[in-house]
Formats: sequence, C-alpha cells, structure tokens
Amino acid sequence: MGLAPIWTPSARLLLLGSFPSVASLQAQQYYGHPRNQFWRLLGDVLGEDLAGLAYAARLERLRARQVALWDVITETEREGSLDSSIREPRTSDLSALLAELPRLETIGFNGGTAARLGLRQLGASRARWRVLNLPSSSPAYTMAYDDKLKAWRALGD
Repeated sequence: MGLAPIWTPSARLLLLGSFPSVASLQAQQYYGHPRNQFWRLLGDVLGEDLAGLAYAARLERLRARQVALWDVITETEREGSLDSSIREPRTSDLSALLAELPRLETIGFNGGTAARLGLRQLGASRARWRVLNLPSSSPAYTMAYDDKLKAWRALGD
C-alpha cells in the first residue's frame, strides 16, 4: 500500500510520482531515500531549502505553497524500488483528489512511469490543466542534476 495524498483545497500544483520506494515506504515519507533529489529539486524551484527541513516541516511548506503530492499507483507488486519491476499496479483515484482541488492549475509527473499511467487516468480531462512530464528525481535516473532542474523549473512558470 502506498502513501496517503498530501494536499490542501487551495493547491494550485499537484506533483504525482509512480509509487514510493522501499525506503520511502519504510520511513512512511514521500521521497524518503536520501539520494532521491525530489526535495532538493522542488526546493530549488520554490526558492526554499526543503531538503534541510524535517519531514513534517517539508509537508507544512508544501501546503503553505499550495503544492499537493501523491502517486499514480496506490498498490502494486514490486521487488525492489525500480518502476520497471512494478507488476499489476492498482491506480490511485486521481479523479476523487482532483475534485477536491478547485484551484489546481498544473499537474507535474515525476518520471515516465508516473506520466504514462497518470495521463491514462486523466484522459481527456487533462486539457483542464497545464501538464508537465518531468525527469525522474530518482537516483536510478542518471540525468545530471542541473539538467533535471532545468526541466523542473517549468513548475515555477
């Protein structure tokens, strides 16, 4: 079982990953693997040192900055943490969450698996929002940090 969504009704940005890593599930924290670059990337986009904060403070800052966070998969069979190992995914109820986010403007997918499954779930309704396919923040995705950040900066536009 994955993690519960982090959101506030005033959210204007929704970031969607695929499914938490083993380390994230053990810690019960989004992007809990110390080498995952999510908190650093998002912090650089927002101009805040999110990576330097305790987890509860990170979530507080997300809500204050009108950012929601979830995964496109609620449950799956997977050995290890790689998306390529995902088997029989049970997708999240994105439509229910989206109904709770009336101010939403942008949906960002963290990585290819999240984008592929998430776009399928959104269907034609995706035209209501600006949708960004972002390079994965995972350490397994070996793109240079500066190149990832360049793409992630589109969230700030």
